[in-house]
Amino acid sequence: MSAPDQCLEELYAHIQNTANIPAATQIRNYVRNASLNTREDGMPLKVGRDEAAAFIGQEVGITNWLPITQERVNRFADATGDYQFLHIDQERALHESCYGGTIAHGLLTLSLLPMFSAQGSLKIRGTEASIIYGMDRLRFTNPVRIGKRIRGRFVLLSVEDRNPAEVLLRHRVTIEVENEEKPALLADWSVMAVLDTKTD
Repeated sequence: MSAPDQCLEELYAHIQNTANIPAATQIRNYVRNASLNTREDGMPLKVGRDEAAAFIGQEVGITNWLPITQERVNRFADATGDYQFLHIDQERALHESCYGGTIAHGLLTLSLLPMFSAQGSLKIRGTEASIIYGMDRLRFTNPVRIGKRIRGRFVLLSVEDRNPAEVLLRHRVTIEVENEEKPALLADWSVMAVLDTKTD
C-alpha cells in the first residue's frame, strides 16, 4: 500500500473510531498529531500482533521537535494552579534562579507523553483504542527552558498478550531537549492496545 493510501486509510479509521466527535474536530486533531511524526512515510510504525515482539529492544519512533513557549506554560499553570515564579515570572526567574529565565513545569513535559506516543510509539494494526496503563522509572533529569524545543524518542521494551483483545506495550521514552546532552525526562511508558478481534 502506498503512503498516501495508507494515510487515507488511517484517517478513515480515526474518524470511525471517534464517531461522536464532530468531523472537523477529528480531522484537525488527526492532522496535528500526524505532523509530529518524522518517519519518511509520515506514518507511525505499525505491525501485526505477531510481529511486534521482533521489535523489542529497538528504537521504533522519534517525533518532530515541539517548541515550548511561555504561552503554553502559562496555560498549563492556569489549568493546574501551579503558579510558581520559576514557570511564569520571567523577571524573577532571571534574577532569583539558576536557570536564566523561566522553565516549563516538569509535569507539563510529562503531560505531552500521550501526544508524542501517538506518533512515536509502535502501533499494532487493528487497534481500536490505546489506553494509558501506567509508567515506571520516571525521572526528570533536565529543566526545559522557555524557547527550547523537545521531542520524544521511543524504544520498545516489551510486548505482553493479556487476552485475545488486549496487548500491553511498554516503551522506554526519552524526551530530548534540542542542543542539550541531557534529556528532560525518562520513563517506561505502558499502553494497552485494545484490538478489534474481528479483523485480527
